[in-house]
Amino acid sequence: MPPRGVKSPKRKRRYEKIKKSALASGRSPKVAKRIAAATMTTTRREKGETKKATRKKR
Repeated sequence: MPPRGVKSPKRKRRYEKIKKSALASGRSPKVAKRIAAATMTTTRREKGETKKATRKKR
């Protein structure tokens, strides 16, 4: 189950792939979920999809 803000099917698939990758590298399920959620939140923030969207400086 991806974080609340992740709505598109593509982002949901990416969340699952990140979580699966973290599990494969030996992380616990709880940590794998946290890593995937943090990654998706960062992506959404960079794209300006969150309330507190800030773009990364180049």
